[in-house]
This record gives sequence, C-alpha cells and structure tokens, in this order.
Amino acid sequence: MKLLILASLVAFLVVTEAGSYRKSRSRRELAPGLHLHGIRDASGSYCQKRDSCCPGRDDICTVPYLDTICYCDLFCNRTVSDCCPDFWQYCLGIEPPSIVQKACVRNGQHYPKGATYLENCNLCTCANEGRWHCEQNPCLINAKAIEAINTGDYSWTAGNYSQFWGMTLDEGIQYRLGTAKPSSSVMNMNEIHVNMNNDILPSHFNAAEKWPGLVHEPLDQGNCAGSWAFSTAAVASDRISIQSMGHMTQSLSPQNLLSCDTRNQHGCRGGRVDGAWWYLRRRGVVSEPCYPFTSLNTNGHSAPCMMQSRSMGRGKRQATNNCPNQYYSSNEIYQSTPAYRLASSEKDIMKELYENGPVQAIMEVHEDFFMYKSGIYRRTPVTEREPEHHRRHGTHSVKITGWGEERGRDGQTHKYWLAANSWGRDWGEDGYFRIARGENECEIETFIVGVWGRVSMEDVARKK
Repeated sequence: MKLLILASLVAFLVVTEAGSYRKSRSRRELAPGLHLHGIRDASGSYCQKRDSCCPGRDDICTVPYLDTICYCDLFCNRTVSDCCPDFWQYCLGIEPPSIVQKACVRNGQHYPKGATYLENCNLCTCANEGRWHCEQNPCLINAKAIEAINTGDYSWTAGNYSQFWGMTLDEGIQYRLGTAKPSSSVMNMNEIHVNMNNDILPSHFNAAEKWPGLVHEPLDQGNCAGSWAFSTAAVASDRISIQSMGHMTQSLSPQNLLSCDTRNQHGCRGGRVDGAWWYLRRRGVVSEPCYPFTSLNTNGHSAPCMMQSRSMGRGKRQATNNCPNQYYSSNEIYQSTPAYRLASSEKDIMKELYENGPVQAIMEVHEDFFMYKSGIYRRTPVTEREPEHHRRHGTHSVKITGWGEERGRDGQTHKYWLAANSWGRDWGEDGYFRIARGENECEIETFIVGVWGRVSMEDVARKK
C-alpha cells in the first residue's frame, strides 16, 4: 500500500512541476484550522486511527482535526499542506517536511511553535524541536521556599497568596514596599529616651485592647509602593483617636499624602516618612472616607491632588475643595505636631507604646517575608544557595501596635513585636505579623517614630 502511494506521489509531483495540475480543489483551498507556516498540532495519530490512506485524490479521505478536518490522501501533499500530522510517517514512511513543526507537550496537550503559557511569574514559549523555553525570573511566591520553611525548624510558617502569584520578586520589591531609607541627617535626629522609673511592663500588650475602637485595622496599599504614606496615616489616625479620647476617630487618608505631598516624594513610586510627617504637620490631611484610596492612574503615577488645605487662623486649617467622595461631606483637616524619634531600645519602645499608642517603624523586607503566614518572623536562609538575584530586599514601613512572647518548640521563650502591615487582611495574621523583639530583626528597631496629634480641648468639645 505504501509503495503504491509513494509511486503516486512521484507521479503527482511530476505533473505539478510541469504546470498541468496547479489548481486545488475548490472545497479545500486550505482547511480552516491549518496554517500557512505549518500544522498547529504536530503530534497525534489521525491517519493511523482512520486505518487507511488514499492513493489519489479523495475528498472524503478526511479525519476530524481540532476545529476542522485534515486529509490522508495523496493530494494533500502540496506546498500549502492540509495533510494530517502523521500522513508522512504513516502513509509514506518518511520524515515529515520541515514545514511541520514538532509539538510541545503540556498536561497531555500538544501545542505549536510560538504557543505560550505562564508558569507563576515566568513566560514559557514553545520553541524549535518541541521544547518549552521558560524565563528564569525569581518569583515572589516561591513554592520551594514555602516547603523549606514549613518543613524546617523555624518559628513561623509560610503560605501562598493569590495576590502575589504571577509577580516576580523584583516586582514585589518595586510595587509592594515604597519607603525610602532616611537620609543621614534624619538618622542623626536626637533620640528621645523614656524615663522608665522602674516601671514593670506586662509580658503581653496590644494597643487595640487598651484602647478599644481607637486603633484602626490594617490597610491595603495594593500594588502602590506607598507604605511611607500608609504607615504614616495609620499611626496618625490611632494617635489622634487616643489623644482625643475617642472624639476624633476617623482614619486618615493615605491618598491625600500620595497625591498632594509631592515635595521630593513620588507617590506610589516611593517616598520618605519624614516628608510625610512634615506634610501632616504643615498642611494636614482629610479623612479616608472623604478622600478614598485610588492607587495609580493610567500613566502609573499617583492620581493628581484633589484636596489642598488653607489656613483658618489660630492654627486651624480647612480643605479648599469638597471631598472627592461626593457622598461624604466633612472635609475637615487633621494635623500633627512634629514627629519624634525614639531610642532604639526595646524597653523605650515598649513604654512609648504602652503610654501613648502605636508607633511607626522602618524595616528591611527580604524575599521570604512576602510569604509570611503566621508565627514569629525571622529571616530564614532557605534561599542562600540560590543565585544572588533570588535574594532581594527593600525598605518598608509599618505600624507597631504591641508585643508579647511565647514558648517555642525548642522550649525557649521567644519575644515578639506585634505589627500591622499594609497588605490587606488576607495577608499574615489577619493583616498583622509578629517579628522577633529585642534583636533588631530586619532593622525594625533602628528607626522608630512617635507623634502627637494636634488636638485641642476645643476640638474635643466640638466633637461631643
């Protein structure tokens, strides 16, 4: 049978070369599922399953093929081929021509050259010889690291987050942090040392329990590199609520800072906490319900400022515009006094928290922190044998709200800070994380800031 077909093929090619048989059949100009540059599915048994090949032109010598049909007769073998993928090998016993590409296989399916799919944060492309070529970017969610952490002897567990899936590690550093390291002049600020007076502080403390209803929940900065604005607004909101004895409990607007604090600041592309506190002291911001978070505009920059403030005399300021949220009417401005830096002492930080409320901290975020799920965080060495670009870190700022301690599996007591992140309530322990205390883990005790809200008895009376 194959010899007969091969002989017919030779005769066919001679006729075609002579120019007397160039016109194709009208009903099969080109099968709609086939391509000029090769067959989409280069694998599969089609003619073989049909169990026959046709030695001449036979318009019914077809097999269902993807979303169309393919042919197992000799006439299919033209420059523009609509032959079934196995025609040459099964019917003629020869290797297919170069126009037929080898397929790439994934999950039992065959894909043509140029097909792509995403493997977490890496794009894989079907290349020559039926091979998938995949990018080698380190991903923000690292399955190997998660397994190593959860099976290792560490004080915390890791997890997979859908909001981080598909992001590279570089993208996580670029879009999920956003606090610039303080300048040398800021780092040289005088530290305030708290007078302990032999005070005995409790082993566990949570500001939300001491001041119920006055400590706000963790925020979500999304893919806006604006932790400088979110942590500042979060700490100021809590401090003003506590200082006003619950008469001024509005959460303050990070968007007001992102869009309007533009003096050496870059909105959702990063900024400085000292600049944020300067703005809060000199200009002030409105509440979050008045000026909701809108993240980035279409150009990748922070949305334009829609809320400026003006002096009303006697230290008061009022917004010049109505709230961007048309359903909210109060455009009152909230301000703070100058921020102050605490000593990098565990006890000083604890007493400040205990007496005055949450504080702001700057920390270094390493690659494994993005996968934190629960427990007391310490940086792990699970990626130390990976190439250098798999080990990245960036500067972040958070709100510390308390402390505690617990006995670990090793029988030792492990102390921790309790801190609110700004990656949403689905991350970590309901938006919070615990991190080793008294060890300056990730430099979290190096730069701690407190602040007083600008609250007068007149403000309190007016809110009653």
